[in-house]
Formats: sequence, C-alpha cells, structure tokens
Amino acid sequence: MSNDYLLQTIDLNAGYGAIQVLWDINLDVRRKEIVCVIGANGAGKSTLLKNIVGMVSPFKGQIKYLNQDITKLPSPERIKMGIGFAPEGRHLFYGLTVEDNLLMGAFQRKTDHKTIKEDLDFVYTLFKPLRGYRKKYAGNLSGGEQQMCALGRALMSKPTLLIIDELSLGLAPVIVDDLIETIVTLRDEQGISILLVEQDVQVALDIADRGYVVEAGSIVMHDRTEKLAKNKHIKAAYLGVV
Repeated sequence: MSNDYLLQTIDLNAGYGAIQVLWDINLDVRRKEIVCVIGANGAGKSTLLKNIVGMVSPFKGQIKYLNQDITKLPSPERIKMGIGFAPEGRHLFYGLTVEDNLLMGAFQRKTDHKTIKEDLDFVYTLFKPLRGYRKKYAGNLSGGEQQMCALGRALMSKPTLLIIDELSLGLAPVIVDDLIETIVTLRDEQGISILLVEQDVQVALDIADRGYVVEAGSIVMHDRTEKLAKNKHIKAAYLGVV
C-alpha cells in the first residue's frame, strides 16, 4: 500500500439507525493534494465526512489514516492523529471571543504556551481580519469572518489533513476567492492535504486536484478535476451547461 495515502475509506457503508445513506464508498486522499466530493443535496456527502471524523460510526467497511485502522477510534483520537475538521455551519462558540474559539482547536495538544502563540500568529497571518477581531465575540462576526474562524480553529489542531464541509455556503464571491487562495497556500506551502465537500461545483473543480461524484449514496465517478470539468454528465447535472 502506498505511503502517499493519508486517508482511505474501504467499502464504507453508513447511515443513521435503520436508514442506509452510503454504499461501498472507496475514497482516498494523498499527501499534499486537494480532493473534492461533489453531489446533490442529500447525496450523502456530509454523512461521509461525519464518518471520517468519527461523529458517526459506519455499518461496515474500514477507515484508514496513515495506514492505521481508525474505524472505531473516537473523534478526539483522530484529531490527535492529524485530522482537522471545519463543519458545515461553522459551529463556533458564539459567546466566546475569536481567540478563545481558536484556542479551543488546540485544547488536546500537549505543547507549551510559546508554540500555541506561534500557531495563533500563523492563523492571524492567514486570516488577517481575525487579528483585529481577536477579542470580539464570534457571534458578532460576518459570515466570511466566521468561516475564517472555523478554519483557523481546525488549523490550531495542527492537522495533516483538513476536512472542510461547505467552504463557500452563503459567502460573497470575493470572500470565497480569498479562502480558496488560502487553502491552496496550505497545500503548497504547509503540505496540508484538503478533503472538501462543496455545494458550488465550479468552485470545487477549480480548487481540487481530484474529485469524487456521489449520487444516491454511491461514488459514480472519480477522476482528475480537469477531466471531470469536461464530462458531459457533470456539465449538465452540476454546471448548468447543456
């Protein structure tokens, strides 16, 4: 098995209670790449991410990270291994300051105050508006600033894989462009891999190296994004091109 693999799901079947949502999902993320998962609402994209980060347990199948089976590992242990998560809806602590929210991302790390401060400075360098708002309550931020805070919190866990559920949802195009630039920087300069679920398919295809198409809980297509962007089905179903 290649040492380039960070994450693999193997014949993953999952859902909620008696309702199955995912069937035989085989997906991988390699080092220093951006992978997107696209599909219609209700296709099972978010359920897939919840299984990977440990919020939901699969019915059967395997999840591997760094070639270790993490299928039954609790979420906190997955974070320690290097999996960061920025969930859909951001889920910030709105009654806490921006800086306190960011520090929550580092609560499991056993490191010194100096290192944490350096990591905070790194986040503030990536997301410059947050530095000026560090003592502001997260609930008073704009949507774009909240997304920056959610991404920054995930980065404070020092991930090697950053999982993002809906990067652009509800955000102005200019903000999305800035976030895309930041994510590419994380891959190119920090070596962080990204697994992205994104409702704006054009954004997903523009940013990612490879993509998976999920329909009705199954992967129906997987390829380099430049090839997916030219696929007739993708163009008609997701890009509005006939």
